[in-house]
Formats: sequence, structure tokens, C-alpha cells
Amino acid sequence: MRIAYGCFSFMNKIHFTTLPGDGIGPEVMTVCLNVLKALGERKNFEILSSSHDVGGIGIDNHGTALPESTLEACRKADAILFGSVGGPRWENLPPKEQPERAALLPLRKEFELFANLRPGNLYSELADLSPLRSETVARGIDVLCVRELTGGIYFGQPKSTQVLENGEEQAIDTMVYRTGEIERIAEIAVRAAALRNGRICSVDKANVLETSVLWRKIVSQSVARLDSSIELSHMYVDNAAMQLVRDPNQFDVMVTENMFGDILSDELAVICGSLGMLASASLGTPKNSLGFPFGLYEPAGGTAPDIAGKGLANPCAQVLSAALMLRYSFGMEEAASSIENAVKESIRSGLRTGDIAQGGNTVGTEEMGQAIIDRLS
Repeated sequence: MRIAYGCFSFMNKIHFTTLPGDGIGPEVMTVCLNVLKALGERKNFEILSSSHDVGGIGIDNHGTALPESTLEACRKADAILFGSVGGPRWENLPPKEQPERAALLPLRKEFELFANLRPGNLYSELADLSPLRSETVARGIDVLCVRELTGGIYFGQPKSTQVLENGEEQAIDTMVYRTGEIERIAEIAVRAAALRNGRICSVDKANVLETSVLWRKIVSQSVARLDSSIELSHMYVDNAAMQLVRDPNQFDVMVTENMFGDILSDELAVICGSLGMLASASLGTPKNSLGFPFGLYEPAGGTAPDIAGKGLANPCAQVLSAALMLRYSFGMEEAASSIENAVKESIRSGLRTGDIAQGGNTVGTEEMGQAIIDRLS
């Protein structure tokens, strides 16, 4: 029996917090909210949202990248729709105070955001943006990378650097995984695969690492217990990196630990050609008021300060992040698909923002947003 997130077709209100952030964040967030409002009119649901400072604007207005008022608003909501943070104005601050680190890391900790979902989507119409051979990506790319976000070598203890008696420096990082950490990320992968094509490739290094031996064992047990109809395979990380370049569409859902996922999801972003089209979701342990995972949803790209305020930014990644929010934190699969299809149809019609323009009809941020609204089913 497939495990799915359900569908709340009767839902008439969705409650989330928007954190537009810096650079192009506010302008693409405005477009995104317009899309959600238009979809709500068609699908009979209402948006309950409030906007709060985060990142550099938080430092300017409150003295901190994550003001307590912002954090409190997030606690009261069912999800966070995040823009982007940072920029040259704040890059000379101490590392711990810079917007990227001082905003996102505390949010991940507060809401135990242990699962990062990075869809790798490349529409066939944008195939020339990919560095891969045209015949490899002629039909586009559609892969989902599910990365464990709060464990592994980035967080394991002991972690230290010391000077040995002979004068050499020695650095130590420790890779640690527990059964429960693997089980919960495997469950996310199973639920995601059930909404897609029902295939999971678990990536590890079980020929070398003890943690990977445990990872492979627990993932296998979890998939068998949760949904026996899911097709599960295993692959060593070095081979997975090669296979992503050789034929990305052999994968449906990839699930892997923190460091491997960090590397593979960035590789996937590169082969898809443009960060302006890529969304992401970080799901947490807490359930929201609806019983779905609390999540933070954000574009994969940055603040693009060079074009901020000029109406040139690509809003698609922000809009697609909202689609992920509807899917995973509100159980609204049909509404999520409507947004994704509208974005796809806008691209197929020849509309392009500057970052993906290849001789098509180049439009600005608002024009692309309106095109998406016009194509909502």
C-alpha cells in the first residue's frame, strides 16, 4: 500500500510565514504570493500569511539576522516560504553573524529540519542550458535528491584540530549515524517516491564506511516496511556521481547522507543549467497543525544583488518552492501540480527571463509571474 501525504481538497485556508529576505527575494516573493492567491481563487482556498524580516534586512532593522519576532511568527505557522539572504553589504561581518549562517542554521535547528529535498528539473525546451550533451538531456531531466541534513560528518563528535608532539597538526571529523536518523529520512524518500515514479536509489559508500553499512541496512528495512511496492536500489557515491553525468534520468528519487547529498545535489543543479529554475524544501521532525511535516521552502539560487529591484529576476524557483510547500506541508498535490504545470507551459510558450534567455521572448519578473497565473489550470 502506498504511503502518500493525502489531499485536503476541502481545505479553505493555508497558514504560512513569508521571509522574503534580501536582494531579489522581496520581488520574487511578491510574484509568488500573487500566483498562490490566483490559484486559491481557482481551487477555493485562502492564504493566511505574514511577512517578516530575515537575513541582512533583519540585521539592518533589528540588529540580528533572525529576529525573535520573526522566529515567533514561524512557530505559529504551518510552513515557511523563504526568499534568499545575504549580499555585499553584510559580507564583512564576522562569519557567525553573516546572514546566511545566522538565519538559516538557527531555523534548521529550531524546527529540526533534517530532510532536504532538491528537485533537479530541466525542461526539454531549456536543454541547451545544461553542460551535458544535447542527446543526453533532449527530453529534459526530472530527478529528486533527498539529503539527510542534520547528521553525518558535519555534526559528528569529536571534531577538533590539535598539534601533535612532533609538531604536526591533526584534524579530526567524525561521521556518525543512528538508526532513527536513517529511518526518518528513508520515510521521507518513500513518501516522495510514492508521489513520483516509485523508484528510490540509496547512495552510500558501504564498501568502505561503517556508517554506510548501517545506512544500507536500515534503508532496506524501512522501504520494505513502509511500502513494498517501491523499487529500491543501492549505489556507491562515486558511481552515482558518474551516473548523474552519464544519464541523469536513470534516477527517480536519490536518498543519501549529509555530505554525499551536499555534493550530489549541487552536481544535479549544475547539470540542470540554471539555479533560477530550481526549488528546494527542508522538512522537519515537528508536524504542523494539519499533521503534515513543518517545512522551509526556498529557491536554490541566491540574492543576485546586481539585478535586485530592476524587475529582471526569474521568479520560477520561488514559485516552484511554493508548489513544494503545498505538496509536502499542506497535502495539496493537485494544487502543487497546477503550479508546476503552469510554469512548464510558460516556458514552453517561449517566455524567458534573462538568466534563461536563448533567443526567446525575454520578459521581466512580473511578466513571467502573470504568464504563470494565466496558465493555472
